[in-house]
Amino acid sequence: MSLRVITCVGEAVAPYVDDLARLRIEVFRDYPYLYDGDDTYERRYLEAYAGSPRSVFVLALDGTRVIGASTGIPLADDGAAFHQPFLAKGIALDSVYYFGESVLQRDYRGRGLGHRFFDEREAHARRLSGFAMTAFCAVEREDDDPRCPGDYRPNDAFWRKRGYERQESMFCTLAWTEWGDAAQSEHRLRFWLRPLVA
Repeated sequence: MSLRVITCVGEAVAPYVDDLARLRIEVFRDYPYLYDGDDTYERRYLEAYAGSPRSVFVLALDGTRVIGASTGIPLADDGAAFHQPFLAKGIALDSVYYFGESVLQRDYRGRGLGHRFFDEREAHARRLSGFAMTAFCAVEREDDDPRCPGDYRPNDAFWRKRGYERQESMFCTLAWTEWGDAAQSEHRLRFWLRPLVA
């Protein structure tokens, strides 16, 4: 096994887009997202990220196979759904570097790659300069959701160790189709923020 981590900025990720689309569909199928993914949508989403020259893709590879990925983009370059919670708080969009997903195949978890994903994205945001904070959001489920597997562990403790604070009043709503459903439904995601320290 030959694990390595590489970083692609903007359109440099183009050779990996198909692999990333498949990986996102695979990982987000699991709880808590339960996402019934669509290849065409995924490629469009990733190409939009790649269209920002200040975006970053941190890729974990085993040999030549992409087994994990993490993304980031200036909040101002992301979709309007992510803007409103910050505008409502009086936070300038240009001051926030937004972290998209981190996805990692199950067999590779517990090896420090989650920390590496954050390290690399935070370092990229610092190199760009002008950003005061980093942020991400995550879907929330009811504590008694019957679909929650017995071995599921939320990431809250990990995020807090990284210095991120759960925001009690910052949410966005996104729609996707869950496994077994015929149509999309809306889901609430909560934001977590951290000052971008030098």
